[in-house]
Amino acid sequence: MKRKSVAILAATGAVGQRFVQLLENHPWFEISVLAASERSAGKKYRDACAWRMETDMPKEIGEMTVVNTDLKAVKEAGDVDIVFSALPGDIAGPIEESFAVEFPVLSKAAAHRMDEDVPLLIPEVNPEQLELIPIQKRRRGWSGFISTDPNCSTIQMAMTLKPLMKFGLKRVVVTTMQALSGAGYPGVASLDIIDNVIPYIAKEEEKMETETKKILGTFDGERVRPADIAISASCNRVNVKDGHLEVIYVDLEYKPTIEEIKEAFRNFIGEPQRLKLPTAPERPIIVRDEIDRPQPRLDRDAGRGMSIVVGRIRSDPVMTIKYLCLGHNTIRGAAGAGILSAELMVAKGYI
Repeated sequence: MKRKSVAILAATGAVGQRFVQLLENHPWFEISVLAASERSAGKKYRDACAWRMETDMPKEIGEMTVVNTDLKAVKEAGDVDIVFSALPGDIAGPIEESFAVEFPVLSKAAAHRMDEDVPLLIPEVNPEQLELIPIQKRRRGWSGFISTDPNCSTIQMAMTLKPLMKFGLKRVVVTTMQALSGAGYPGVASLDIIDNVIPYIAKEEEKMETETKKILGTFDGERVRPADIAISASCNRVNVKDGHLEVIYVDLEYKPTIEEIKEAFRNFIGEPQRLKLPTAPERPIIVRDEIDRPQPRLDRDAGRGMSIVVGRIRSDPVMTIKYLCLGHNTIRGAAGAGILSAELMVAKGYI
């Protein structure tokens, strides 16, 4: 397969940098255009970007010239088959729409997640939402389209809820302990987070409560019917660099044993695993039996950051079960999710 050319919007930001890191030596995709704000446009990427990844900036990427984030500038800068958008949510909407007239746009922003004709995609969980793409293109008269990744904390929770649906999923209560990198760079001020927990993240709880219902909903051929699940979320920022940890309580119609729950998690796979996509982890969900796992520092890189790790699975006297889940918020929760979605679209013929 000839590698497809990709453009990254907001390439100098935290998620944009993660896209650059994960796309280095990708077998299907190669970076052709880096776009960012006017203050970065015209500079070499190495000069425009305060690189914060754990690995070195790829030298050839560092020498690329950053262009302004508009359709004309990106088209003039190089060939483009796919656009990855790491734009902030407050500006993403109209910019992504301008690109979607011509290109497939895979967005991390919240602007279009709840649009009726836009997929809110987790490739292992709801690949049937790809069928919204031709509907969207027809309705909007676009040659391209927009597909969105869910909120980072939503992704890992929804991944673990999907295999539990066979037991009759009724109610979910979740409390998150979210890493600092989820706030971007420079993010939360050090004097606010040292020796502290911040019990509020703007719009995060609403996203978890609404997005999950669309992700786990039913596609009826025209739209997604939201899942009939009650969800309550409380979100907190904690002093951890990467890796969101969540405590999840689930009420189920049927009463499976703990071993049946563990088996459902362990046996869960999706289209990315069956198709052996390059970014897909062998096991989307990893079960830890230790009494004190998962932990962000020890488990966030499981499956190259693409697996969700669950542990402390036990019965609950109020709900049915409770457990902890952990995901790498800038890999599975952000750039890695977009890349895996693009791989699925290529494999399925949507790109």
